[in-house]
Amino acid sequence: MAGVWRDFVVAVFTAFRHRDERAIADERRRAVERLAEETIRREQRATDPPE
Repeated sequence: MAGVWRDFVVAVFTAFRHRDERAIADERRRAVERLAEETIRREQRATDPPE
């Protein structure tokens, strides 16, 4: 019976850990997208002729 509870607890912790890893990966992806957008905007401002 103890083995069943141990397996259950391990499964719960594993599920939470994978969820956290997924959230971290999503945040990294969003950060890269923001950086790319900012870099594109900066480059466009540098190359656009002043009006």
